[in-house]
Amino acid sequence: MSEETTTSAPAVQWFEIDSELAGQRIDNFLRTRLKGAPKTLIYRILRKGEVRVNKKRIKPDYRLQDGDLVRVPPIRLSAEKPQAEVSDNLRELVERSILFEDNDLIVINKPSGLAVHGGSGISLGLIETIRQMRPDAKFLELVHRLDRDTSGCIMVAKKRSALRFLHAAMQAKQITKIYHALVEGKWSARKLKVDAPLQKNELKSGERVVKAHPLGKLSLTEFKVLQRFGNFVTLVEARPITGRTHQIRVHCQFAGHPIIGDDKYGTDPVNREMKSYGIRRLFLHAAELRVPMPSGGRKIFHAPLGDELEKSLKKLKKTEGQSTAR
Repeated sequence: MSEETTTSAPAVQWFEIDSELAGQRIDNFLRTRLKGAPKTLIYRILRKGEVRVNKKRIKPDYRLQDGDLVRVPPIRLSAEKPQAEVSDNLRELVERSILFEDNDLIVINKPSGLAVHGGSGISLGLIETIRQMRPDAKFLELVHRLDRDTSGCIMVAKKRSALRFLHAAMQAKQITKIYHALVEGKWSARKLKVDAPLQKNELKSGERVVKAHPLGKLSLTEFKVLQRFGNFVTLVEARPITGRTHQIRVHCQFAGHPIIGDDKYGTDPVNREMKSYGIRRLFLHAAELRVPMPSGGRKIFHAPLGDELEKSLKKLKKTEGQSTAR
């Protein structure tokens, strides 16, 4: 089947750009609008001048402006596979997990086990679920990401202007992310940071792993002890200053204190033992976000720890005893 096989007759498409769409590169705009179109097709019609903006040829890096009129030539595309429907249970779970919503932003306490987006065998992620829950919304995009097994605060922008604002705030380090993690052993109150460089690797199976490596990208996480449960495990606060893949998980492993329940970077015997305390998932939770708001001012969002992990901490406290860091 060629890249232009279709089930319906193609026609010229016209798009008028408003302020919410302004600022995008034309190639990225076309990839969003022409669902299922291969990159090769998009760049070919741009190269041949078949895409016109205000009746003029443009290059792939042209940034759209408010009021632009975009002409897209007739394109034959294969029919999209129908998207999986969000179940009532998932819809209710995500609705209950919304911490905040205004005209610019949704903040969600993402459940563990829910991927932020579909792909790689996952039919529905958080963003696809939100889009089905808000069918009239013209724009819904993830501001940042969380690992599938990590729970807690995540932001979804409802306007492109809000997305640009929040991305700029992250680049300027104006957004603070605070995580809670339960780790193996007794974390020293003097260990306030881990600054090991991180490098991505891909195994033959296609699985991505991250390792501390001198040639990796500079990475810094600040830590603070919250609670100790004997010398057995420690609840720590982690503040990632940089934003590398699996950063907190690998920095905890590098420090000699892997996160409980981490099946990639943790310790299998300890993880098996901790199941008796009810911990059957990665104990990493995005507990707090401190964010400058697109509409002005700053807000602090708190995501409560799930009941399952709260019960596990109470069981640990009862069994092992607890000392609070001073």
